[in-house]
Amino acid sequence: MDLSRQYAESLDAQDPIGHFRAQFYIPDTALVYFDGNSLGRLPLATRERLRDAIDREWGHDLIRGWDTWIDLARSTGDLLAASVLHVLPGEVVLSDSTSVNLYKLAAAALDARPGRGVIVTDDDNFPTDRYVLEGLAAARGLELRVVTTDLDAGVDPQRVAAALDDDVALVCLSHVAYRSGAIADMVAITTAAHRVGALTLWDLCHSAGSVRVPLRESGADLAVGCTYKYLNAGPGAPAFLYVRRDLQATLRQPIWGWFGRRDQFAMGAGYEPAGSVDRFLVGTPPVLGGYAALEGARITAAAGIDALAAKGAALTDYAIGLAAAWLGDRLALASPRESARRGSHVTFRAPEAWPICQALKAAGVIPDFRTPERLRIGLAPLYTRFVDVHEGMARLRDVVDTGAYLSYGAELGRVT
Repeated sequence: MDLSRQYAESLDAQDPIGHFRAQFYIPDTALVYFDGNSLGRLPLATRERLRDAIDREWGHDLIRGWDTWIDLARSTGDLLAASVLHVLPGEVVLSDSTSVNLYKLAAAALDARPGRGVIVTDDDNFPTDRYVLEGLAAARGLELRVVTTDLDAGVDPQRVAAALDDDVALVCLSHVAYRSGAIADMVAITTAAHRVGALTLWDLCHSAGSVRVPLRESGADLAVGCTYKYLNAGPGAPAFLYVRRDLQATLRQPIWGWFGRRDQFAMGAGYEPAGSVDRFLVGTPPVLGGYAALEGARITAAAGIDALAAKGAALTDYAIGLAAAWLGDRLALASPRESARRGSHVTFRAPEAWPICQALKAAGVIPDFRTPERLRIGLAPLYTRFVDVHEGMARLRDVVDTGAYLSYGAELGRVT
């Protein structure tokens, strides 16, 4: 493997989507940002869109702005459907947070499978997903059946299949593992769940905007995801949910809010759910966050998921190769080595991962830490260059070689 910076520069020169970096606000060019899988960079178009929304739409139009804002959740959802998730218009809507959406869809799925007493998830699913499912199981007197997952290799479809029987109502898993980046086999797992009559609910937080999501190919029933990672919608931006069209008229979510009611401005007595995906809305949507999600989705659509996935695979392959050459066994790979089984982040394992993470930040590289003992590097393909990977991994090598991390304590901070 060519370890020179010139080689990284040559890869950037050949990058068909490299020009999208210029569409982001990057005030500190010396900073290496390896955390786009937690919070994406600010698109320049978003900054201008929000300024206009504040000054003109809110400031000047006032309440008249709702003539435009009222359809924002659906228009953004349709863009995500067509360009990011490759499903049908009317199957995706922007709404609430990932956790709230997961609760709504999980509860609706359980109600649609009366008499069944088991929810299946895995022990490496994202914590909020496990907590929501645990709460639903406790409130309804159900069993939460937890499948053991290898932290590095990801969900094993055979283990999931072995946990399934005719008492399972819902299978809820992450498509891309938050810790390792391992991609779950959505097609195999959904097929196995449907074989026993269960519904599936997929968390797409680390998938949307970084890899192709086979919702249509798998026949997946439900999904949720956030917009502030690879979709670059900003901190606290609203999430999205997906409901397969043929299920929309039969599922009824548990939070009956006025935005989910048919003919909401009739202000009628009693709750009658909308006949579309709108029935999974609740209250007044966040307009500024919705515009940010819309602009982030537009950039993603322009680049194309296939190009983004290909570059993400190339970036992570490159990081893995540099780590192997420069650090050897001092950092163990904690992600699948095959790029087809890995999302757009790569994780390394070391007992000193936390102090290494802190030393890297002091050296101008921003990764993040995940328990146990894992250094996670997110390489968002819209704006991360190969020279960024080269520079960031070189600084990581220097931090380890010089022992710069030894001056940092082992006590974790509140935010890791």
